[in-house]
Amino acid sequence: MLISEKHRPATWSEVVGQDKAVKTLQAIGKRSGGFGGRAYFISGASGTGKTSIARLIAAEVADPFAIEELDASELTADRIRQIDGSLLQYGWGPRGGKAYLVNEVHGLSAPTVRRLLCLLEPGRGGLPAHVVFVFTTTVDGLDLFEEHIDAHPLLSRCTCIALARRDLARPFAERVRAAFAADGLNGQPIEWYVKLARECQNNMRAMYEVAERRLIEGI
Repeated sequence: MLISEKHRPATWSEVVGQDKAVKTLQAIGKRSGGFGGRAYFISGASGTGKTSIARLIAAEVADPFAIEELDASELTADRIRQIDGSLLQYGWGPRGGKAYLVNEVHGLSAPTVRRLLCLLEPGRGGLPAHVVFVFTTTVDGLDLFEEHIDAHPLLSRCTCIALARRDLARPFAERVRAAFAADGLNGQPIEWYVKLARECQNNMRAMYEVAERRLIEGI
């Protein structure tokens, strides 16, 4: 297992550098009685926590075998029709929910976006309370899709969360340093990790990869 996966946040308290996003999401969950019945749209730079947060949302609604994680290229119009036809069915497990995570959503094709808009159409009454969709992307703004599809209709159907892109170097450095210390691979001061965070443009996944190589090789 990659060390970045081994130390991926398993609880909300383990998410670092994204306090505002976490507080917003927890407030939504508390006010709504859970995360189900909504679509979430999470944007942010690579390695800043999009997938981790998406998986935490999904885990609040569904058990692991009722969570489907897809790349945008795998989500076709036909697959959305299949999902649409089974929305009222509950997922297996004690939580009873179903979660769909779509990564790199800016890669969706025009037919898929159109079908997705139909599925999320508010006029249909919204998603069932036991279903959640979470979309992630590294692209900000309305010019999301390569085919220049207007992103506003999709965004208006989602709860949009933009992750922080600044002031991440030190919290990320502290987390990565603690992870390596737990694995017996530490030996560098915190400023070494802060410098690494800046080199990796605050991409925590890249930080784990580079730090592991350098620590093992003694660079």
